[in-house]
Amino acid sequence: MKQLHPVAEPNESRSTDVVQATYKQSKPYVYLALRWSGFELHFGPAPKGLDPVREESGGCLVMVDAVAPYHAAFVAAMRRVHGKVLSSGLPRITRYRPGASRFTLIDPSGNSIMFIQRDEPAELEYGGSTKLTGLARALDNARILREFKNDDLQAFRALKSAVRRHGMNAPVVERAIALCHLVDLAMVLGEPTDPWAADLRGLELTTSDRQRIESELGHLAGLQEWLP
Repeated sequence: MKQLHPVAEPNESRSTDVVQATYKQSKPYVYLALRWSGFELHFGPAPKGLDPVREESGGCLVMVDAVAPYHAAFVAAMRRVHGKVLSSGLPRITRYRPGASRFTLIDPSGNSIMFIQRDEPAELEYGGSTKLTGLARALDNARILREFKNDDLQAFRALKSAVRRHGMNAPVVERAIALCHLVDLAMVLGEPTDPWAADLRGLELTTSDRQRIESELGHLAGLQEWLP
């Protein structure tokens, strides 16, 4: 087996100070073993006819004390290798919202590696509140589609429909949040950002509106550039 250069470990309470070995093998059969920060991932040959684009090759859960350091480590590695954070295609990583308890890394073969915080509540709140209506309910559902189902395309479609149906009657801050999500989703999916960006620039936001938007969406890198 051939030793590779491992990436730096995140600053997580269960991590050791020593980066452990990473190996790969091509003969007599393909095999890859990764050991990092107290957990191991082993990969064998893919079944014949497997299409990585379908992302049906496999998946696993990695339970950690804190997910943020791991997300930050992968993001830093992606920037070093690719010059940017990959949020679409293969490989990619899902966005991390401050306070979230999980994120997913999808490798070049379509395997999903989900990092989950150990103290994540047993009963997760998956949205769909009956107390919400109109655009607020659509935003709630889009959050679940993005953060728990990793379905950016469906979130994009749902928000586009909701903005058309409910946007004009919704509070301006909710409309702004929806438009910010649409701009971000369009960028992730490779879609044009207009007219969402143009609509967003046309809104009149109060100081409290901006504070709420920044509180909810501060994890979006381009937020300050999008807001009017």
